Amino acid sequence: MKILIFAIVGVVAQLVDGALGMAFGITATTLLIFSGLGPAHASAAVHLAEVGTTLFSGLSHWRLKNVHWPTVLALGVPGAIGAFMGAYVLSNLSTKAAEPVVSTLLVLLGAYVLVRSVAVPWKKDEKTQPVSTTRRSRFGLAGLGLAGGFLDASGGGGWGPVTTSTLMSVGKAEPRRIIGTVNTAEFLVSVSASAGFVVGMGSELSQNWQPVVGLLVGGAIAAPIAAWIVTIMKPEVLGGVVGALLMLLNSSRLVNYFGFLGVVAVILIGLAVIVALVVVRKRSLLERSLTGDDVPENSQQSTSDSDAVAAERSASGRQYEKQCEQEREKERARG
Repeated sequence: MKILIFAIVGVVAQLVDGALGMAFGITATTLLIFSGLGPAHASAAVHLAEVGTTLFSGLSHWRLKNVHWPTVLALGVPGAIGAFMGAYVLSNLSTKAAEPVVSTLLVLLGAYVLVRSVAVPWKKDEKTQPVSTTRRSRFGLAGLGLAGGFLDASGGGGWGPVTTSTLMSVGKAEPRRIIGTVNTAEFLVSVSASAGFVVGMGSELSQNWQPVVGLLVGGAIAAPIAAWIVTIMKPEVLGGVVGALLMLLNSSRLVNYFGFLGVVAVILIGLAVIVALVVVRKRSLLERSLTGDDVPENSQQSTSDSDAVAAERSASGRQYEKQCEQEREKERARG
């Protein structure tokens, strides 16, 4: 019976991840905790299952040429280091101490998904520049990977919401390449997090085979359904619903631990996330407008059409002048 529950969790998490391109970990971890698993066991099960799912996902994106390997290494290696540290820290916390920490992180991530979906529209335009791997960008990717990996392992998820959303908001690469690169780098994060849980929990991991199998089976069943859902549901709507549910489920646990202060903390956290995202989005739009990246396609088409008309008129004028010159030469020859 338990493995059926875990399979249902896998189905729900995969439906969310397939439609949004993120949030498998935080959705699965939240539901596993509510099914009775401890935070460390839930996160360990999710990452063990993700070793398989991210491997196949990375191979699929590689075949479709959605992977930029320099960025995979620049993001994935620091992410793996952060994931190992996060898994080891979570493994050594008692269940009583870990639950409020993980619930707080999941509330933050739920707020991030919610605001990211509602306040910052998902970009569909793919007419952007290739992924940059300059020295400055590599330092930024390393910091992003380290933070994302630590948060992913210690909170049971967050690699996608942190890394994908950040890179999307910057707008420096095609969305398909960002998602493909981040998913491929997540394989390194999942392997390293699993290793951290093995070191930190040891033989206790043998209890996790049922949730791991359930997540894998449920994810496999839901994958084609998720691909269909993308075609009929806007990601903004689904992201808003999922983010709100994650905040509601995990904030209720915070209230049990902290009472009224927990409610206030949740509200302040949500406001802080909203302000931060709006600032980042406005700064990104300002930078892109200054560099001319957001010139509308229609205006570019109009400009090219005008240039073509001008060139045609110029050629016609030259041809007319040439004909006039030939007529004058004929008149001179007659005279």
